Amino acid sequence: MGFNFRRAFGCPIKIINDAAMQALGSYKGGRMLFLGLGTGLGAAMIVEGTLQPMELAHLIYKNGRTYEDYLGLRGLERSGKKKWRKHVATITKRLKAALEADYVVLGGGNSKKLKKLPPGTLLGNNENAFLGGFRMWQK
Repeated sequence: MGFNFRRAFGCPIKIINDAAMQALGSYKGGRMLFLGLGTGLGAAMIVEGTLQPMELAHLIYKNGRTYEDYLGLRGLERSGKKKWRKHVATITKRLKAALEADYVVLGGGNSKKLKKLPPGTLLGNNENAFLGGFRMWQK
């Protein structure tokens, strides 16, 4: 905190988290929720072009555990792929409805472990983060 990156690098800089960067690169308009299924659970929402990183991972889901406890790597290892996939489908449906998203993009490294995508979702790609980086600098 308090470090002047612009002065240190001698050029303008922007700092953004990985979920937000991949969300920007995945965005196709409207109201999009991005969920990054990786070691943890990354989340961001874009509404009409405005990005909002979110900390949904730490909200309680059930049995005193968080969304991240069920959808992150710990949840995958604890539940196994079959149950983990069911949790992904259930949680995605609930968050899509609660946040009134037009669609949900499921990204992150573990999204490849999904056999079938829940309704109203698209499969993300980590490479979308590059496009997100370019979009950060556009108006």
